[in-house]
Amino acid sequence: MLAAVPGTARAAHATQAGSAVPLVAASRTSKLTQGTTLVHADMHNHTVMSDGDGSAQAAFGSMREAGLDVAALTDHATLFAIDGLSSGEWSTQGQLADAANDPGQFTAVRGFEWSSPLEGHINVWNTGDFADLLRAAGPGNLYNWLAARPGGLASFNHPGREPGRFNEFAFKPSVLQQMVGLEMFNRTDDYLFEGWSSGKASPLCVCLNSGWRPGLTGVTDEHGTTWGFHEGKGRSGLWVTENTRAAVFEAMRARRSFATRVSGLRVDATANGVRMGSTIPQASGDIRFLVDIDRGPDWEGKPLRVQVLRPGTRVPTVVEVVDTVNGAVADLTVPLNAADGAWVVLRVSDPSVANGTPGPAGHACNDFGVAYTSPWWLRP
Repeated sequence: MLAAVPGTARAAHATQAGSAVPLVAASRTSKLTQGTTLVHADMHNHTVMSDGDGSAQAAFGSMREAGLDVAALTDHATLFAIDGLSSGEWSTQGQLADAANDPGQFTAVRGFEWSSPLEGHINVWNTGDFADLLRAAGPGNLYNWLAARPGGLASFNHPGREPGRFNEFAFKPSVLQQMVGLEMFNRTDDYLFEGWSSGKASPLCVCLNSGWRPGLTGVTDEHGTTWGFHEGKGRSGLWVTENTRAAVFEAMRARRSFATRVSGLRVDATANGVRMGSTIPQASGDIRFLVDIDRGPDWEGKPLRVQVLRPGTRVPTVVEVVDTVNGAVADLTVPLNAADGAWVVLRVSDPSVANGTPGPAGHACNDFGVAYTSPWWLRP
């Protein structure tokens, strides 16, 4: 498949790996909000230019053929280009992304994955150059590099896979608006309770309690040759005004994203009319959440659950759980107070399946995670 083949992105159908059976997606139109359209995105993928198996020349074509609307190549930036990007490969990836980019139909993005074996990995998009460990030895150095490139956007990747966890998410106010992502689904893993079994706190709690304000995302982190053709691996939903690079980056900055590992899923949510990823203009009181969840006819009548996650020291506190079904708009009202913590996240789950990486015994999120909304923040 050629990376630059023009045509219509077949985002309404994703093909399950090993099967020719199409999975019919939900409509791209929200039941709650107007002015934006849902696109399905995977912003974290690798090729032979770092530690992947497949040719970069084939990657964008594969992801478009699989039904993604937005896709990025983010090969590793290491030290002295050992198993990582060289300057020549960085230029080649930019050329491939430009050739594959089809405004209005398919958005192709070049990025890189800053890769510290101890402190963690961070994806960066929308910069003209890249930073390896020689230019940025630690997260703080990378934040300084990023702050000097105000158009650049970045994400905390698979939080907890590396032991340092970004110096335990040490906060850097100068890049608050540029750190737009936290991966909640990477490959087939749900990162809510990552590290819990070895005594660490939830990455979601540590990140948000530290002051960061990322949108929540899912990615495949593909290292093979079947980019995009995966059922059960992470992906993101983005609510965009149009399918172009500028509009995709605007949606990422606005945190109009949700994390999932289910193809064709639509999730939109408001809190007292405020869309996910934004600030609720009050400090306390009743907050009415509306949640639009749909995966189309394949999931007609499927039971789902919505959990309201609030700050906790080691794991999120779940203050409300409501049952719903696919295709419905869940409607719940919860009293919240900024004195208990600024943020709130909604988790959508399948109550019939267990979480493969559970938290404390009896925790409400020990079922199978389907999606996470981006957070809201109460105004103190």
